Amino acid sequence: MIHRIILLFAVSFISISGHSQIKKDKDSLNLIDVVDSLFIDHDIRNYSLRLFSNYKVKQFRLKNGDTKSRYVPNNRYGLGFGFASSKVLIDIAFNIKTANKEATNRFDAQGTIIVGKHHYANGFIQSYKGFNVKNNFGQPTVFRDDIKSITVGFNYLYTLSEIEFSYSLLKAGLAKRNKNVYITGGLGVFGVYDYFSSNDDILPPNGELYYNEKAEIKRYNSVAVGVLAGFLSVFMLPKNFVATCNIMPGVALMNKSVTLEDESYKPSKPMLYKLDFTLALGYNVKRYYINLIYGAETYSTQLGFDNRYSFYLSKAKLAFGYKLGVNKKRKK
Repeated sequence: MIHRIILLFAVSFISISGHSQIKKDKDSLNLIDVVDSLFIDHDIRNYSLRLFSNYKVKQFRLKNGDTKSRYVPNNRYGLGFGFASSKVLIDIAFNIKTANKEATNRFDAQGTIIVGKHHYANGFIQSYKGFNVKNNFGQPTVFRDDIKSITVGFNYLYTLSEIEFSYSLLKAGLAKRNKNVYITGGLGVFGVYDYFSSNDDILPPNGELYYNEKAEIKRYNSVAVGVLAGFLSVFMLPKNFVATCNIMPGVALMNKSVTLEDESYKPSKPMLYKLDFTLALGYNVKRYYINLIYGAETYSTQLGFDNRYSFYLSKAKLAFGYKLGVNKKRKK
């Protein structure tokens, strides 16, 4: 089922983010009207072509006291192109692989949408196979092509005041300077499915000397649903610069299952803690725009027996956009 979902996402988009406004009488709209309201921008002045470089990675960690192991994929960088409007942004990236490194097989799609004036949502789906196993106890780094990971999740935030600005507009080069500072916050929910497995246990060479036997994990499955709070802000800076900062901490109840070589167990502590943030800086003039965006999500939970598990989702993008139809007049 997961692989079917991944295939659907791969066909439809690599990275999508949108900013949408739905009319109050939406119940009377037919399907074509809804699609038009959500995704179609009829003003050519709002469209741009984009070139970008990006960085995307999902890594995870296992920790017991001062002992730590990190699982980090290769070929984390990409180049791509796309287009943007006030309603939708579509970017297609091509992963860069270097000849001197073993490649991680990966699919990584993330998207953000704002509906109406109060509804902010984003989601992601990630599938990785092949990780570098690093540690802090002097053992050599090794590449394990048998370790695979799947993570699927979403965040939904209902803002207490109207969302007057979205960093999706910053990404599309459509930031408007109506006032110098926009700030809003709200409450919401999130969910995440996280899985990893390997042919043997995931510990690095001689890892059994530094961890207990309950850390000799062959497979991990988890599902979590929780609540979050959010803070969204935008700052209009001098010289055509715009900066944004979004922060969303959350806590959830998680159902976890750990499979070892000869047994399985369910960790007794069900809590999952997370922190998301996104920072962006944009420069926008009449004909073109440049923006830099960095975001990260951190999730942490206990596996019992003094073992702690955490995973990190990070992304960064540097984009250059060329605006279309700049000299055309808007239709009245």
